[in-house]
Amino acid sequence: MRTSLPIAVAFISGLVLVVAFFFRDDSLIGSLRQEFIVWLTIIGGFTLLLGVVSIVRVSWTAVKRRKEGWFYKILTLLGVFAMAIPAVLPVSWSPLFGRSDGTIYDWLFNYMQSPMMSTMFATLAFYIASAAHRAFRARSAEATILLITACAIMLWRIPMGEAMLNMIPGDLPSWLNTYVMGGANMAVQRGIIIGAALGAASMSLRIILGIERMYMGKG
Repeated sequence: MRTSLPIAVAFISGLVLVVAFFFRDDSLIGSLRQEFIVWLTIIGGFTLLLGVVSIVRVSWTAVKRRKEGWFYKILTLLGVFAMAIPAVLPVSWSPLFGRSDGTIYDWLFNYMQSPMMSTMFATLAFYIASAAHRAFRARSAEATILLITACAIMLWRIPMGEAMLNMIPGDLPSWLNTYVMGGANMAVQRGIIIGAALGAASMSLRIILGIERMYMGKG
């Protein structure tokens, strides 16, 4: 029963969501699909809460056992509670509670979380540059074409590089945008998206048919 019931629920839910694409929203199947989407949102909210509880539990265990990097776990716990508690407290208690402008949540988001996110992405740019330096080496004809194209694209994306490319006759930036970004690059992106979509469809079919049972903790 512990195995059959989850498989039956996954099969019925997946089948309804797939079949509903061929029916109107005001039909019985369409209404059932909308109901399932509502339940999906509710379950997603509970999984988000489960994730918060999980990270608090793991961090607190690391702090108690003084594992390596436990000080950063304390900062994680402080960050979770500092963002969560003022956001859920009623505004009637204080104008600093809630998530509107001027609240504790708003201040922490704008002056702590946003700068840290910007710092993370700025640091990530150096890793990307390092990886590009290792990858873009003219060891073959294909690698040389990739190197030249990547350099032209990176120059085109910055004001100084765009000004330099505009000095070349023939409107090179427009050519890069039309043929490289809108042609070769778009074709590769669509190929990746099609492959990912086929993989997602294959995995969904395996779950609906009960072949894939990892969501039940089974291989």
